[in-house]
Amino acid sequence: MSTLTFNIARASADPAKSKTRCAIVAVFGNELSATAEALDSAGTLRAALKLGDFKGKPGETQLLPGIGNADRVMLLGCGERAKFNPAVARETVQGLSTALNACSTTEALLHAADLLNDDVEGAWLLELVARTITVGSYRYTRTLSKPKDPLALKKLAVNPGKGLSSQQAQAALDQGAALGRGINYTRELGNLPGNICTPTYLASEARKLSRGNSKVRTQVLEEKKMRELGMGSLLSVSAGSDEPAKLIVIEYRGGKSGSAPQVLVGKGITFDSGGISIKPGAKMDEMKYDMCGAASVLGTLQAVIDMALPLNVTGIIAAAENMPSGRATKPGDVVKSMSGTTIEILNTDAEGRLVLCDALTFARRLKPAAVIDIATLTGACVVALGSHASAVYANNDALAEQLLQAGTVTHDRGWRMPLWEDYRKQLNSNFADLANIGGPEGGSITAACFLAAFAEGYPWAHLDIAGSAWNSAPKGATGRPVAMLTRYLQDRAAG
Repeated sequence: MSTLTFNIARASADPAKSKTRCAIVAVFGNELSATAEALDSAGTLRAALKLGDFKGKPGETQLLPGIGNADRVMLLGCGERAKFNPAVARETVQGLSTALNACSTTEALLHAADLLNDDVEGAWLLELVARTITVGSYRYTRTLSKPKDPLALKKLAVNPGKGLSSQQAQAALDQGAALGRGINYTRELGNLPGNICTPTYLASEARKLSRGNSKVRTQVLEEKKMRELGMGSLLSVSAGSDEPAKLIVIEYRGGKSGSAPQVLVGKGITFDSGGISIKPGAKMDEMKYDMCGAASVLGTLQAVIDMALPLNVTGIIAAAENMPSGRATKPGDVVKSMSGTTIEILNTDAEGRLVLCDALTFARRLKPAAVIDIATLTGACVVALGSHASAVYANNDALAEQLLQAGTVTHDRGWRMPLWEDYRKQLNSNFADLANIGGPEGGSITAACFLAAFAEGYPWAHLDIAGSAWNSAPKGATGRPVAMLTRYLQDRAAG
């Protein structure tokens, strides 16, 4: 994991006296920021702009020889000053992250005060900087004999100006870095191959979260216990695999004793062949990502623990491998869930909802404040929303709005989808209480309707992240929706 650190540097009144290996200064179009002007006593930066190679577009960068006590200067394009808003700020900081990845400097100083205005607030910007650069530092190395070189940057100092106290500014950087680490942890778990990241591996990772932390407790339910609890739906998915299923429960007790927990439920299908309803071979390798819901629960809990948020959060991971064999569940089989509801399995490739429904029933025992399940559930969601938004379903309007707002603030966006009884009727079965699929129309919606039947009695939301959890080109996990979930929990902790 990254060893990158962020700290506040109260720079000298004369920026040229601030010692650093790389001074980062803002440029708005062809206009130097106040800090850049103060640094440019000899006119070096103005001369560089006159050459016309650097246009000052958002995220554009240029490295120049040092001035004063700075070994080098990085010009950071921010676009037109009058149009600098949160969207442009995100583009600018992403460009900075890319440039720092390509740079050999181990330490840098960002003069951030010039980036603030009525639309771009200090704490938000500093959190964005720390999060973006931490996420940008991620390198997958686990199964590579010759991995890429790690990010050279080890320390970024930030001069936030006078709008925030040192304590407030450092807190914003710390929160952004914690969120970035949680995202990267989720990405790492998602990127691991299925022969490493098994249900047992996820259980061991969950146990690591509780090591040496009295506020965190991890419990792993084995198949024998799940059988005793009546989790026939979850166990029907692992029936064809040599890998045993696990129900993983991680309790973070950062709030008042006895206060109702926020519960996150993650789909942890560590490889999905489709079972007897086997998938086509093309892109089947990407089905290692079918545990990204579980990975996002672990990554969010990691961020919550690092931030020491003052609330109770419980993560539940339903982990299994979906494989075909002589023991595998067959289309047409009927199983009984933990709730007592019987399910006709018309397609064994609609397995995520089968593990989640028992986890949602289990969650009721916790007397939750709210339950949010996260799952790479349906290809239909990808068709509906592409990769830009996660689908948001909910039986509670306030919960849905809180998640959508958290997604807007973090740019980890969601889009609310309908959850109407009209769709629920598509799950009717002649041989069981419910069928596990509802036909070709509205596949993401009918999947959510299936889950809603097991989430009665508490505020519940379902995030279908099949489009947002990973990219196919270039291939890799995105770490979504850790940012949305963490911000939602931060808001709940703040009251």
